[in-house]
Amino acid sequence: MLLLKALILGLVEGVTEFLPVSSTGHLILAGDLLDFNDERGKLFEIVIQSGAILAVCWEYRGKIAEVVLGLPRERAAQRFALNIAVAFMPLAILGLLFGKTIKAYLFNAPVVATAFIVGGLIILWAERREHRIRIESLDELSLLDAMKLGLAQALALIPGTSRSGATIIGGLFFGLSRRAATEFSFFLAIPTLIAATFYQVYKERALLSFDDIGMWVVGFVAAFISAFWAVRGLLRYISTHDFSIFAWYRIAFGFVVLATWKLDLIAWSNP
Repeated sequence: MLLLKALILGLVEGVTEFLPVSSTGHLILAGDLLDFNDERGKLFEIVIQSGAILAVCWEYRGKIAEVVLGLPRERAAQRFALNIAVAFMPLAILGLLFGKTIKAYLFNAPVVATAFIVGGLIILWAERREHRIRIESLDELSLLDAMKLGLAQALALIPGTSRSGATIIGGLFFGLSRRAATEFSFFLAIPTLIAATFYQVYKERALLSFDDIGMWVVGFVAAFISAFWAVRGLLRYISTHDFSIFAWYRIAFGFVVLATWKLDLIAWSNP
């Protein structure tokens, strides 16, 4: 049963990490349903993000290698790396300052469901307003653009908001094309999720056990495979569609969670 739970959570993490639907929110709810929401389960949910990270690194291995090899001498590679570093800082700083408080008070079903709904309404608003594109590719980003995208990503500290969703929709508001906003959210996820994983593992290292290796492997592989296909699928989808379908999904799912919580049909975690 533990391996089955690991498989399900790995799939949930991989599918939702890079879509604008909130992987953290889905993992909180899935953990409640699977009765795997204790400290050990929460650590597992953080660590399997490494599988999703590897999927993005593999998909963009050419670009990553180009940037790393070009750092000593190429301005474009240096600017790209600096933009990622600048965009990473707001969430990192705010997470260190308020992460413990946020987990104590906001990691519960009603907050997640409300964030689903609010986020969905914002996506609909973003898609219905006039979208003037001034940045078609990531090479055109300035440091100010990167900072604004980083501030948008920081909103994802509220569970249910969606890290990728906040970055992507923020990008649309700031004049990025859908592909540029989406790809920047992918690259920004790499330092963000790596930092979160290492920090959480170090902080909760007492919970690590050799007996859990099977669980880690199953969750990691499931997250990697599902994230790999989710990334490719999303890029294909946005080439001909907008993000409205994700908005309606968020709104519908949020109302279902709120209704089942209010009517006490499911034992969701409470504030």
